[in-house]
Amino acid sequence: MSVVKINALTVPAEMRAALEQRFAGRAGMVEQADGFEWFELLRPIEGTDTYLVYTRWRSEEDFQKWQSSQAFEEGHRRAAAEAAANAPADGAGHSGPGHSGPGHPGGHGGAGAPAASGATLWSFEVVQSAAPGSD
Repeated sequence: MSVVKINALTVPAEMRAALEQRFAGRAGMVEQADGFEWFELLRPIEGTDTYLVYTRWRSEEDFQKWQSSQAFEEGHRRAAAEAAANAPADGAGHSGPGHSGPGHPGGHGGAGAPAASGATLWSFEVVQSAAPGSD
């Protein structure tokens, strides 16, 4: 049975573009992970500053393997390097917990520019699903 991991990221308005850029630059790393099934970055439309990062995995074990993999670490290093490269020269930037959670860029701030000011990871098992054309 598949498992879903949803990372709820609190992202201030001024950091939205940075977060989306970091995800765009993740270079397909998670897509190569054994057991990976799906990824979506969901931008809030109204009423919240929370982005949702949706990933679906064949099993909890596959997710845990990804989370402890070198590719996971490399993704976080890239996000941190990008944050550091784009941080203001005076070191000013957004502060806060800054870790976006398992498997997702945008959290580690390097030189003071994390995109997310908070994160919560939710875990679910897929009980039912539907797709176009399925009965």
